[in-house]
Amino acid sequence: MNVNRRALNAYGQSDLEHQIDTASPHRLICLLYDGAIKAVAMAKVQMENHLVAAKGASISKAISIVEDGLRVALDKSVGGELADNLESLYDYISYRLLVANVNNDPEALDEVAKLLSELREAWESIGNAATQNNGASNESESPLELNREKKATLSYGRI
Repeated sequence: MNVNRRALNAYGQSDLEHQIDTASPHRLICLLYDGAIKAVAMAKVQMENHLVAAKGASISKAISIVEDGLRVALDKSVGGELADNLESLYDYISYRLLVANVNNDPEALDEVAKLLSELREAWESIGNAATQNNGASNESESPLELNREKKATLSYGRI
């Protein structure tokens, strides 16, 4: 049984590495959200099963993804007020994760999971809209104009 689990973990890791290697910058942000959401879900299960060390590790992973992934990817020079608002929201999410860990508060984890899911959905819809706009763009537009439009739409970060 342990051998099967290691094989599945190895497959999952190589699949994730492949996704990262081939992902667009937009897709990378989605993968970060997915990782944070998964870590929060794992932390809730671990909390319910009184697995203190594992819960702490999962919450730390979620905080790390938010702080070292999503926040670092923000580009305030391009994102402006939206980037500032996202940074404030990431501060709040990290704080709520810390509170959830210290107080064993599953409601805080639920709140964070909901926020991250809503952000991920919004980010995904932005990408879908940008893809549709680029596919239906006017052929008379120059590549420079198209690039400006794409950059304005997908101005999340530095990735």
